[in-house]
Amino acid sequence: MENDQSAMNELHWLIDMVQTIDVGLVVLDRNNDIQLWNGFMENHSGVSPNSIKGKNLFETFPKLPADWLKQKMQSVYLLKNRTFISWEQRPYVFEFKNYRPITGRADFMYQNITLLPLASLTGIHHICIIVYDVTDIAVNKLQLKGANEQLELLSQTDGLTQLHNRRHWQECMEHEFERFNRYADIASLVMIDIDNFKQINDKYGHPAGDKVIQHIAHLLKNALRETDCAGRYGGEEFSAVLAKTNATDALQFTERLRTQIEASEVSYKDQKIKVTVSLGINALHSGMGSSSSWLSGADKALYQAKQMGRNKSVIYTDEQE
Repeated sequence: MENDQSAMNELHWLIDMVQTIDVGLVVLDRNNDIQLWNGFMENHSGVSPNSIKGKNLFETFPKLPADWLKQKMQSVYLLKNRTFISWEQRPYVFEFKNYRPITGRADFMYQNITLLPLASLTGIHHICIIVYDVTDIAVNKLQLKGANEQLELLSQTDGLTQLHNRRHWQECMEHEFERFNRYADIASLVMIDIDNFKQINDKYGHPAGDKVIQHIAHLLKNALRETDCAGRYGGEEFSAVLAKTNATDALQFTERLRTQIEASEVSYKDQKIKVTVSLGINALHSGMGSSSSWLSGADKALYQAKQMGRNKSVIYTDEQE
């Protein structure tokens, strides 16, 4: 009698632990019918254990990723070994709302999941799904990742223009030059300089000069394709790498940009500032020894555009040496 009472007490403790433990416990049979549904699952789903026992999991919760989860469960049955699913593989399996005050910005509960085979004397006929709420860990990691990505972006960006800064733009240029050496992919380099910028600063002041730089950067950014890379090279000078673009096509690009800038104006303190730019183009070609010579050729073409009266696009040729 005493042994029976002791066994009953142990069973009571076990049931109490299963119902109050701060993880989800679901036991399914081979037909995916629910045999156990603990308090954690009830609290987050709003479905009581008594009302759900014996019902099919996937019919009761049609939003579950059924095909994916069944495949995972099948491998557990076949291999007779547990499997673990991280929130980084799939943010959640059960779509539970997040009510944690610390991570209130998350709409749903991030979950780690363990699928555990339950062995009996006659084999494995049940599987246990263990659901861990890892919302705090996930949100903190995502926030840290977002902060790191933002810092990385800031380290690559010119603060005034939001274009790439000179260092990152040069990395883009080096990358494109390497692509040319490996795969013979054509590309053109464009250098852009604002004409008579010192006069703008002297006449209207440096804040007006900054606004002019921002205006040019905005027009340049809008003119680019996703595969192109533009940056602020320094002061009033900009640069762009046009991927898969020969010199003729690059000239069409620079002329569209040049005429658009010439036709536009910058508003500053009730004043309208007109501005033009000069542009130098250098297309990659065989025999070009380094990315430095690529850049040097574009600079020489830009200098020639200035010498020819500004507000012009010039393609670099060997005769400019």
